[in-house]
Amino acid sequence: MSFLEKVVGLPQRLSTFAADVKSELKKVTWPSKKEIYGTTIVVIVTVFFFGVYLFVVDSGLQVVIKRVFNMFL
Repeated sequence: MSFLEKVVGLPQRLSTFAADVKSELKKVTWPSKKEIYGTTIVVIVTVFFFGVYLFVVDSGLQVVIKRVFNMFL
């Protein structure tokens, strides 16, 4: 397929692509507001939990590393 054939066929390919996208989007099951709200709360709680957990672990490791370095200095 030459460059000219690709350029000439571009509008048809774009039209076909757009039709395929529209068709696929009709098959999508969109979540309800209740589902979005619930999963958003789960994400926020999970992020908060891991943030606190990593803060505690980081603080603990910081204390341990400081003590180890102070032993050898």
